[in-house]
Amino acid sequence: MRVKGVLGEERITLAELKEVLTGVAESRQEDATEMAYELRRSIDHATHIAKNSPEQAKGLVEALLKLEKMKPDIAYRIANIMPRTRDELRAIYAKERFTLTGEELDQTLALVAEHL
Repeated sequence: MRVKGVLGEERITLAELKEVLTGVAESRQEDATEMAYELRRSIDHATHIAKNSPEQAKGLVEALLKLEKMKPDIAYRIANIMPRTRDELRAIYAKERFTLTGEELDQTLALVAEHL
C-alpha cells in the first residue's frame, strides 16, 4: 500500500507549472505509461492559460514583490492572470482591506506590460 502525503509546499506560476507538468508527461511517455485524465487536463489548462515563459513570470513576481502594498499571493495571482486594465487589477485586489491609488495601479500595469 502506498501512503501519500504532502512533503512540501511552494508557490509557482502557471508558466512554471506548465514546465513541470510537461516534464512529467515526457517521463511517462518514455516509460510507456499512459497519462491519467487529470494530468492531460492539467497540461491542457496550463498550456492555454499561461501567457509567458517561466523566466518572465518569475521576474514579474520578483518585481511586483518590491512594490509597497504587494503580498506574495497577489503577486503570483497577477503573474498568472496578467491583467491589462485597471478594472482587471482592481478585481484581483477586491478582497483586500485597502485600495490602490491610480498611480499604484499604473505602476503595477507597467510592470506587467514589461514582462509580456
